[in-house]
Amino acid sequence: MRSLSIFVAAILLATFSGTTMAQEESLNLTLKEALRIAVEKNLDVKAELYNPAAAEADIRKFRGIYDPLLSLLTNFQNSNTLPASTFLSGAQVNRQKTLKYNAEASQLIPSGGTVGLSFDNTWISNNSDPTRFTSKYYQSALTLTLSQPLLQNFGRETTELNISVAKYGKEGALEQFRNRLMDIISQVRTQYFQLHTLREDLEVKKTSLALAEKILNDTQAQVKAGVLPAMEILNAEFGVATRQKDLIDAERALRDQTDVLRLLLQLPVQGEIVPVDALSRERYQFDEAAEIQRAIAARPDLKQLQANLKADELQARVARNQTLPSLNLNASTALTGLAGDYNRDLERVASTNFPIWGIGLQLTYPIGNHAAENDYIKSNLKVAQTRTQVRSLEESIAYDVKTAVRAIQSSYKQLEVTTRGRAYAEERLKAFIKRNQVGLATTKDVLDVENDLVTAKGNEIKALSDYSNAINQLWKATGELLEREGIRVTEKEADALYERQSKNNGPMP
Repeated sequence: MRSLSIFVAAILLATFSGTTMAQEESLNLTLKEALRIAVEKNLDVKAELYNPAAAEADIRKFRGIYDPLLSLLTNFQNSNTLPASTFLSGAQVNRQKTLKYNAEASQLIPSGGTVGLSFDNTWISNNSDPTRFTSKYYQSALTLTLSQPLLQNFGRETTELNISVAKYGKEGALEQFRNRLMDIISQVRTQYFQLHTLREDLEVKKTSLALAEKILNDTQAQVKAGVLPAMEILNAEFGVATRQKDLIDAERALRDQTDVLRLLLQLPVQGEIVPVDALSRERYQFDEAAEIQRAIAARPDLKQLQANLKADELQARVARNQTLPSLNLNASTALTGLAGDYNRDLERVASTNFPIWGIGLQLTYPIGNHAAENDYIKSNLKVAQTRTQVRSLEESIAYDVKTAVRAIQSSYKQLEVTTRGRAYAEERLKAFIKRNQVGLATTKDVLDVENDLVTAKGNEIKALSDYSNAINQLWKATGELLEREGIRVTEKEADALYERQSKNNGPMP
């Protein structure tokens, strides 16, 4: 029995760091490396990145309102008409040929107006008026126009409404991506430490089985020597069988957990994963009020909703603008020419001797204007709704933080309790081994007490895991998890995805 005592003493001095199961294909993985792989390879993260990339496409699409518009026109018309005033007199038929070739460019400006420049050319051949100096001539005009809204549709905010809404949409999509990435990082941390916990639990089960087998061997020797009755062998064999089943269950749980982490990290299906970083027992210090303030400032889901609110407020302001009357300033100036020769015609245009200009106002206003007014009312209702949602989410965030803080306090206390419980179970096992040596405890008693130690170790491992998860949940509730892990999210990744897609597609021919 002295050998059994020495063996158990060695077990009780073992730490909870867990030993790795040496295999040629095992992957030693740190938490930092696991998080890096998740950011780069997780398919859910990759899929979510397409949303801000698509939002960038919307921004560039709506910026197309400032693309200059070029228009080219050519038209030939041949007409033969009979003057009504001379229908009964048999007058000559009017024959006219007209050829036009015009060019026009227009550009929207941020104030909501449109500037246009056109160059119109017309060649006319007409026999209807013998008093003209020629029946064939050219007529050209270089015209500059401006149409500027003064009330409705005036201003950059109204003109660039879709651009601004798309920018807010991208801002929200980036926050949604950040939120999804934070979920994945939280899962990786949880599953990584869960794998570490199960490996420790497996080692506990192995140690328990080894002790049960040692007890069985010693019991068999004592029965053979006539010190113990034969039924003690049955107790020892039952203890071994029970611990063999526990070991099989622990190995299955470990393999299942390895697959969970492998799926998150998109790792190839081979070998085992050995987590290198252990769980921390250090007490986490916090200030509940400060944690709530940090959460209100950093939570990506709240930032996404705030981006939606900014878009709604902008649309409400534009909707108010649409209730105003439509008052447009229309102005134009032109240089004209007229000659039988095209070159001479152009010379007269360039001489600026034959200018034409005009300016005017156009007012349009529907009586009642119910459509625009109700659009404005609807947009204000939408703003009020989104503001209410923001306040509701802020309350939920405060609740999440408070819950996470209480979970940390509770789990740390539970860790202290289970640590003391494990220490007590170790001392109790030592005592029962000594009692067994002098015949005051049966083999079953020793196995039962050893089983209590396995349970106590398992409780301590679980409490340590719960404590780590509680800290992880607080970091997630405050929105600082990515920052804690050194992960930064910018729009560069989404823009790069957009640029790659744009490059692959190429411009339209």
